[in-house]
Amino acid sequence: MTSERNSNQSVERAAAVLRAFTLGRPALRVSDVATTLGLGLSTTSRLLATLEAAELVRRDPVSQLYELGPAVVTMAGVALNNDPVYRQSRPVTQRLAWELGLGANVAVRRGAELFYLQNVEGQLAQKSYSLLGQRNPLHSTAMGKCLLLDLSPDQRRSLLGPQPLHAYTDRTITDPDALDEDLARSGRRGYATEVEELALGRACIAAPVRDHTGGIVAALSVSGALSAIALHEREAELGRLIIEAADSVSTGLGYLGPVPTPHGPAAPAGA
Repeated sequence: MTSERNSNQSVERAAAVLRAFTLGRPALRVSDVATTLGLGLSTTSRLLATLEAAELVRRDPVSQLYELGPAVVTMAGVALNNDPVYRQSRPVTQRLAWELGLGANVAVRRGAELFYLQNVEGQLAQKSYSLLGQRNPLHSTAMGKCLLLDLSPDQRRSLLGPQPLHAYTDRTITDPDALDEDLARSGRRGYATEVEELALGRACIAAPVRDHTGGIVAALSVSGALSAIALHEREAELGRLIIEAADSVSTGLGYLGPVPTPHGPAAPAGA
């Protein structure tokens, strides 16, 4: 039992080391990792050496800082290529980014956050980094709103936590009742919008993606700077395009459309 506990602890510590590397801190010293994990320098150094041997981290020969290694990229590629939403949406996001020049994105829900599976940047929305694997809040993003559409108001309140909701800008919807109204509009028209609710100067329009069960499993969006997306002028056009794009992904996932609901009593046999 002691051996098993020690083995489990080693795995947990190795995983914690890998999670210490983030977008904000992609390169770390041994002491940085030790401080983050609350471990001793010698223990941390041994963990990093083991992970380096497995190519899960690498050490820069000049700075001597550690960063995530090539084996992580390989594993990420395997995970992505095994994801049906990723496979179905990849050509769709590439086409949207090319035709519109905007960023085209796909996200799924992970708990109370959205998780980026796809991020393709068009020529009007070029970034020097990828959103792939990053997380964002649900209530202040167009994709997040789409991922909330299948939930009841009570389920949304329980998921999103304490109220008022966190304000990222002065345009963020923080009142749950106001969010319910916004989501009701989104459900009726088939797409959700976000204008400077998460970040100033940016806007987004998104539509839900459904699988063979009819449930919402992802959201697809186009986004960009206010001047590039011009949502106030092009909302109808972009709304139609994003719904069609999301529907094409849904079809690829086996979605056949709403199940007809019979109206009135069934006719007697032989009538």
